[in-house]
Amino acid sequence: MVNVIMHGCNGKMGRVITNLVSQDNDIEIVAGVDAYTGIDNEYPVFTSIKECTVKADVIIDFAVTSAIDNLLDYSVSTKTPVVICTTGLSAEQLEKVNEASKKVAVLRSANMSLGINTLMKLLKTATEVLANRGFDIEIVEKHHNQKVDAPSGTALALADCMNQVLDNQYDYTYDRSTVRQKRAKNEIGISAVRGGTIVGEHEVIFAGIDEVIEIKHTAYSKAIFAKGAIDAAKFLKGKEAGLYNMADVID
Repeated sequence: MVNVIMHGCNGKMGRVITNLVSQDNDIEIVAGVDAYTGIDNEYPVFTSIKECTVKADVIIDFAVTSAIDNLLDYSVSTKTPVVICTTGLSAEQLEKVNEASKKVAVLRSANMSLGINTLMKLLKTATEVLANRGFDIEIVEKHHNQKVDAPSGTALALADCMNQVLDNQYDYTYDRSTVRQKRAKNEIGISAVRGGTIVGEHEVIFAGIDEVIEIKHTAYSKAIFAKGAIDAAKFLKGKEAGLYNMADVID
């Protein structure tokens, strides 16, 4: 059994995780943390991580960026491994994550979906075979009309995982409308679509001479990120200090 503190338990993702955990015999939420306490939870809820007096094997974080510093301090001081799912961390906060990982197990990924992280493994293999044979690489990502950032962090993570295979020799192109010139060989094009209620769709296109290979992932609900976080918590229990990601979970 994995005992978990749910940091951000009353937010949208916190509620999804709470529901999924209630149906899983291998994991249990023993405490929650959230500034909003207007929900009747089956576990004790504290308004800040500093106030939490319940011990756990792992913390799952789906809160807000402003709560990260206190979360990391608590994780280090209590030696409780933490799965960080909150996005949009500042450079200073990312550095604090790295420092914390020297003292306690920390897992952080740009996307918690098991499918996306499997896709990254496939892309590395495809890039090794195709990019060196003249195939152009394009990424098209689609999200709902309320998403404020573009391109998505996941699209950039996909580009980065392929660029690592290419010794980081490729540049990213986000907009070709202002420059009238042919496509450069060493570039990865990234396009963003925003509309409706699209949860998330990422398509990577390898375009060669007379043939095209398309690899695509579609998210139909946010539950896939919750499932990934739960799997990550199970993986992280008892792990030594270090910085982990979802690639470690699926290996």
